[in-house]
Amino acid sequence: MSKVKVFLTGGAGFIGSNIAKTLADHSGIEKVIVFDNLSTGNIDNISPLLENQKFVFVKGDIRDLNACLEASKGADVICHQAALGSVPRSISDPATTHDVNCTGTLNIFIAAKQNNIKKVVFASSSSIYGDNPALPKKEENKGNPLSPYAVTKQTNELYADTFSKAYDFNYIGLRYFNVFGPNQSPDGPYAAVIPLFILNTIKDKPSIIHGDGSQSRDFTYVANVVQANIHAILSDKKESWNTMYNIAYGGRSTVLELYKKIIKAAEKKIEPVFVSSRPGDIPHSLADISKAKQLLSYQPTVSLDEGLHLTYKWFEKKFALRSNL
Repeated sequence: MSKVKVFLTGGAGFIGSNIAKTLADHSGIEKVIVFDNLSTGNIDNISPLLENQKFVFVKGDIRDLNACLEASKGADVICHQAALGSVPRSISDPATTHDVNCTGTLNIFIAAKQNNIKKVVFASSSSIYGDNPALPKKEENKGNPLSPYAVTKQTNELYADTFSKAYDFNYIGLRYFNVFGPNQSPDGPYAAVIPLFILNTIKDKPSIIHGDGSQSRDFTYVANVVQANIHAILSDKKESWNTMYNIAYGGRSTVLELYKKIIKAAEKKIEPVFVSSRPGDIPHSLADISKAKQLLSYQPTVSLDEGLHLTYKWFEKKFALRSNL
């Protein structure tokens, strides 16, 4: 396969910046065009890449169709990571979540169609399983969404499937399960649970657990998600196209167990603070990743415990640098 030019949206964000670094180092990639409006992304996440000859940064918003059309010209594959995440944020502000996640993603699909880009790899979410209680989660068994965020992700999947039938359009959709790791922000009211737990632990502060902590998740280290994206971007097996995949580790931990792992790793004794459950949260999540293993050659290599260790060390170093400023 000839070298590939990738248009990467959200490439200054948490997951996107980890993908960007791997793409920039990959011998099969000719060019990486990162497109990000920096609303939730951070230019510091990609600053080491700005001197790389294969790397181009374009500040732009996926809600601007003309900007998407112009910036994606000449790309072979789009890797679409830009989104407004967080279930609680979508409940607080459903309009903006819809605008970014639905209108923005539709613009990316239109840009792919009009610029004759052969494939779009895009990020979906385990939230689309909604009220379906069955475990493990299998791609074909969706539920009713429990939040506006989940509705937007299900809408994206419907658009992708419809475009593949109506136009010369191919996609690979990746349903992420609770991704964590370096470059994930612990700041703001909608920060994910792992960076919040870790930063609070470093600061010797108690963390908040919503509900009794028995809700379980398939926590997935970001390197595993990056691997799935690289395989999807480079896959020329047409049987792997135009379908959705669970991307996770394939294991499960409760939020309280997760908290205890972090506290133990830090060799500290800090009791959490329990508050009421949040609306829109799925009670339990565990992925069946057999389809991704079979068709994308996906094989997660970093376990929850190893990922927590790596993430804790990264945050410890970052916090030490921040404290010294």
